[in-house]
Amino acid sequence: MSRIYEYIHTSSEGHVGIISLNRPEVLNALNRTMIVEILSAMESFDQDENIRVILLSGNGRAFAAGADIQEMANDSAIDFELLDQFKNWDRIAAIKKPIIGAVQGFALGGGFELALCCDMVYAADDAEFGFPEVDLGVMPGAGGTQRLTKLVGKTKAMEWLFTGKRITSGEALHYGIVNRIFAKEILMEETLKAAAKIASQAPLSIRLIKESVLKAVDTTLNEGMHFERKNFYLLFSSEDQKEGMSAFREKRKPEFKGK
Repeated sequence: MSRIYEYIHTSSEGHVGIISLNRPEVLNALNRTMIVEILSAMESFDQDENIRVILLSGNGRAFAAGADIQEMANDSAIDFELLDQFKNWDRIAAIKKPIIGAVQGFALGGGFELALCCDMVYAADDAEFGFPEVDLGVMPGAGGTQRLTKLVGKTKAMEWLFTGKRITSGEALHYGIVNRIFAKEILMEETLKAAAKIASQAPLSIRLIKESVLKAVDTTLNEGMHFERKNFYLLFSSEDQKEGMSAFREKRKPEFKGK
């Protein structure tokens, strides 16, 4: 990707597109421009035929320590209504490719919400998650109350949201917020390894699996089963399905093209 961003850095490794939050001097606090840049990069990778997985990380000592308080401290309710700033967060749900988060240090407030938007999260052993908004007299506004509750259930979500308590990487693993924990020195290496594995799979299969799992979160079992079935049928019109099954019969490694 050739575009130069102000608050993030983008790169690629094989079929993995990497987005690194890059305001280390303020622990990657999320301002409005930064969110627009993150979404722009995600959408660009989503349209790039060479990229199959998006990896989201933070440069420096933190993933993201929250929203930029200085930017919003004097805003009014009408300012927020007119800005409609959370519409950019909503665009994350439209990304078709898998998003894997690599979280070290703090993932607080908006940073935690950004991690919750990822399809998978790998965390460093020093990672800390939490919603301290209650200590500021506000609450999460970019999906935190909704995504956390769907992941861990009502009572645990209430506890963490009411108290602003920090969640350790071990607790996050226990409650299904993260997939795995690694020493911070090898976090990116291990996350890239997982991303590369997913990127080696049939891209259309991965795309429709993601779509089906997200459907399961917000619908009944019966509706989800019908949705899954149609996606299963759809894959039988793909070249990758023919290649995958031919390779299986011929005892060779398949070469998937995402078609």
